[in-house]
Amino acid sequence: MDAVFELIQSMTKAEKRSFQIFAARVKESKNIKFVALFDAMEGEKEYNEARLLKQSGVSKLQLANTKKYLFEHLLNSLRQLPTNNYTDIQLHEQMDFARILYAKGMFKQSLRLLQKAKEQAYQHQQNTIAIEIVEFEKLIESQFITHSSSTRADDLTRETSQLTYDIRKANEFSNFAIQLYALYLKRGHVSNQNDIHYIEDYYNANLPKGPIQQQGVYEQLYMNQSNYWYSFILQDFVQCYRHSQRNKMLFEEHPALQQNMPVLFFKTYNHLLESLFFLRRYRSYKETLQDLENMLPRLPTYRNTHAEVFARSYFFAGKINLHFLEGTFTQGLEIIPPLLQFLEQYATKIDQHDGMVFHYKIACLYFGSGDYKKCISFLNKIIDVRDEDVRSDLQCFARILRLIATYEAGDSLMIEYQIKATQRFLIKMNDLNVIQKEILHFLNKTDTFFRDDLMDILQAMLTRIQAYENHPYEKRPFLYLDIISWIESKVQNVSVQEVVQKKFKKLLSAGKFQ
Repeated sequence: MDAVFELIQSMTKAEKRSFQIFAARVKESKNIKFVALFDAMEGEKEYNEARLLKQSGVSKLQLANTKKYLFEHLLNSLRQLPTNNYTDIQLHEQMDFARILYAKGMFKQSLRLLQKAKEQAYQHQQNTIAIEIVEFEKLIESQFITHSSSTRADDLTRETSQLTYDIRKANEFSNFAIQLYALYLKRGHVSNQNDIHYIEDYYNANLPKGPIQQQGVYEQLYMNQSNYWYSFILQDFVQCYRHSQRNKMLFEEHPALQQNMPVLFFKTYNHLLESLFFLRRYRSYKETLQDLENMLPRLPTYRNTHAEVFARSYFFAGKINLHFLEGTFTQGLEIIPPLLQFLEQYATKIDQHDGMVFHYKIACLYFGSGDYKKCISFLNKIIDVRDEDVRSDLQCFARILRLIATYEAGDSLMIEYQIKATQRFLIKMNDLNVIQKEILHFLNKTDTFFRDDLMDILQAMLTRIQAYENHPYEKRPFLYLDIISWIESKVQNVSVQEVVQKKFKKLLSAGKFQ
């Protein structure tokens, strides 16, 4: 999408109105066309260059410069809006004022403004801006006699050293967190003992060194995030919950961080929900999801489209997972139209990984409700992704689920071809585990089974698969697909939905869903 067009489409009515007032003040007769181009773009839902040229009166030769001019004025207009929700912008604004006073030779007044800005930076944990302020203070103090205290030089030196240390440590932990996340995107959950050794060695070799008790807030946030991904890869969801809960408590202890780091704030809620989902802590899960839903009406106050997209996508994922827990797959289909509309509206802001996860969840909803053709159509969206470095594990299980859905749909002509293609892909990705072998063997032999023997064969397969439900890494398939409930539905001759609902009600009445 064209950058200027995308920016205009992301603006609120108030922001567009503010730009029109701003443009009326700054426009020059020779540049009047940028306003006409804005009006043309503002009224369109899709970028169509030929139509925009005709509506705006801008020629093809003028378009590039006019768009550049419009883009600059849009940013200037947005920059002048109230900055209450942007602490970093407020602080930089105060530094700009201090520079103006400094240039005018008003050194004491400049230092007073910098001192107030520095206090605010410390209050909001804005260390990178704080060190800029301290460096500016040092510049003024080193060049002019300001009659500061005799310990001023020592104070500024200590501040610089401490801030430099804090920033360096925070960067080490943030780098560690993003490296572990990248590792998860590429490899997914551990699938064998070699994976476990590799992840453990990687963690120990790259873990930032330093005393834990001296960690700052940002170090703690990123360390908890790192430990979450490490535990998530290892499928240790108890530790996942603990680390995400610690981050939630940090955000509660430091409310300013919610405004400064809204994306990480909502990611923390998502990590909590994922941990509770895999731990099957139903009541805690519902309460946390309700907390997230209660925040949605307040999202515009963040004035951060990226954070808003994250929050809403996590809520959609949370609602779908709730249907998975309850076994209400058919009821869950109601969420698909608004979800697809959301994915289309924010297509440029939702990455490939998140899109794949949503398509898999939608496919599972259709599978649980018995609509196998639609299930297959959404699985194909994942299988058609050619980047094997993005969630190769999800691509593997999408093929397994497509095989089962094809079998349920009664499309025997496709089964033989898909089994061979799936087996080749799993071997290529080194992801052929015990559970997948069981399913492939069963589906490959279905034509040879006598109907009277089918139930015994299914029951025997169910017994073998159940033995791996709590295996350190062979349990991984159960994170992607409730294989056991599917086999039980075949044995009991009922739908998957009925099996999952029966289990859910039984555990709920027994008080095992916390």
